[in-house]
Amino acid sequence: MSVLVASDLDRTLIYSTAALGLEMPDAEAPRLLCVETYEGKPLSYLTEAAAGLLAELVRTSVFVPTTTRTVEQYRRIRLPGPAPRFAICANGGQLLVNGEPDADWHQRVRSALDDGCAPLEEVRAHLSATADPAWLLKERVAEELFAYLVVERELLPEGYVKELAQWADPRGWTVSLQGRKIYAVPKPLTKSAAVAEIKSRIGADEVLAAGDSLLDTDLLLAADRAWRPGHGELADIGWSAPHLTVVEEKGVAAGEAIIRALGERSSVTWARARSQIIRAVSRGRD
Repeated sequence: MSVLVASDLDRTLIYSTAALGLEMPDAEAPRLLCVETYEGKPLSYLTEAAAGLLAELVRTSVFVPTTTRTVEQYRRIRLPGPAPRFAICANGGQLLVNGEPDADWHQRVRSALDDGCAPLEEVRAHLSATADPAWLLKERVAEELFAYLVVERELLPEGYVKELAQWADPRGWTVSLQGRKIYAVPKPLTKSAAVAEIKSRIGADEVLAAGDSLLDTDLLLAADRAWRPGHGELADIGWSAPHLTVVEEKGVAAGEAIIRALGERSSVTWARARSQIIRAVSRGRD
């Protein structure tokens, strides 16, 4: 029995300095491990305890990093343990196998977007027309699949994201605010579709998932068991599901708690499968 663990990265497993949430006294703060460097500076972290737990999780499951990041952005991350065989980038638009994009999968995604959504160019034009230079820092396109804005969160008008979502919805797009980024993503571009592809390829019996944002809801709903932190978009709206566990912790402590929970569930399933194999072998000898 094999277990597939698909987890979002940013603000779920790894955290920038601004997202660490170290609200305890300095002397009680956990030791941190840097797992990403950008332009010569440390960028993302997890706790040292989480690093050890993640290495064990990789041993007892097929661990699949599942992110909205582009392939280039994902490659900056160095997680503990062996490099994952599979990774999902661009919110499901890119499926990496042994570190390289699967061209067939990418073409299937492109065909689905062309058939069911307004063109990326139309969405980009709307973003450019409605974004105010007073709070807009950057406008970006990811893998020619979706667009996002980097904004000054404190200056962002309260109704902008809601209005953008209302405009995007009938055009087959969804909108999500994560930290300083506003994402506009085609609805067929989902993490869960890429996870289903990997599940089919490896014949996984159980899927575990974790995530913190609206773009993770399809991933969490498709899993057999799921976890989310006590912070993030989903926490803000109180999102839940029957098979979802909400960890009490927030910030980088939530990442550690989620990895521990995923590891405990994976270990139980792995041990059960091992026992079944041993019993089957024993019966065969008899």
